[in-house]
Amino acid sequence: MGEEADDRGTGWAATRAWVEKSLAPGERIEAVEQLRGGWTSRMRRLDVSGPQGARALVLRSFVKPFYVRHAPGLLTREADILRLLADGTGVPAARLVAVDARAEHCDHPSLLMTLLPGRVRVDDAGAPERIGLLARQLADIHAVRVTDATRPRTYQAWTAPDRVQVPAATGRAGLWRRAVDVIRREPPSYEPRFLHRDFHPGNVLFTGSGAGVRVSGVVDWVETSWGPADLDVAHCSTALALLHGVPTGMGFAGQYTCAGGRLADDDADHLYWRLLDALAYAPDAEKLAVPWRELGRTDLTPDMLAARLEDYVDCLFDRFG
Repeated sequence: MGEEADDRGTGWAATRAWVEKSLAPGERIEAVEQLRGGWTSRMRRLDVSGPQGARALVLRSFVKPFYVRHAPGLLTREADILRLLADGTGVPAARLVAVDARAEHCDHPSLLMTLLPGRVRVDDAGAPERIGLLARQLADIHAVRVTDATRPRTYQAWTAPDRVQVPAATGRAGLWRRAVDVIRREPPSYEPRFLHRDFHPGNVLFTGSGAGVRVSGVVDWVETSWGPADLDVAHCSTALALLHGVPTGMGFAGQYTCAGGRLADDDADHLYWRLLDALAYAPDAEKLAVPWRELGRTDLTPDMLAARLEDYVDCLFDRFG
């Protein structure tokens, strides 16, 4: 179907023309479908037909001004990582087709890749089985070997002590100040690993159900970094605490180590990484859940998310503080 403008009024005629030039001889776009669940990007499924049969591709385009400004770094990084992961790593990632990180040909910075099977699942039903698979998948990601040439950039923190805002409605301001004090220290030493850096249920695809559920893909590699495994575990743990409840978020690190992953031996070091991630969502835990609501989790109200984040921070101190 011809889609000359999306629902924000931002055209994509040039992008479509660029995609068509990236296809194999004789291939053409038969249909375009907006995909739900994205937060940073506009995602489209492109159904393509040609002499070799039908296939489906995914087009990621940055349309928000902040991400357009940073697109050259983000999309170039993702393209490099997709090339790396295609080289026998065993991580289920899409294959790169083409990238225009600076919008030299497209209406917006864009990356074209193959469509992975499965879908994002964020419902509570079946969550325990999926979380065990998440832990094993993350351990496998951290085992990816790189060379000096393929090593991603060193991780960047997503908050700092002077940027954290204590939630206005909290009755436990002292808890938040204590948490901020934890991240005032210098970062702990760590053994660097290959990090996804934005690993959480919204970036993992599943197929099957019950005992047959499997991870079929991991997406969104724009933030891939070199850093501590604790930070990836922390990010997924925060997301799980908000999505499925604090006990689930607290339990993820143990499942990760049972899957063969290694975390900081010192509780204080691990607490640092956990809080560095959790505090990035203060005072607005809401922002992590916007795409989850699009996928049906309308129960995740701002008040619920704020309460879960605060309870999670409290439990971190009980466990590691």
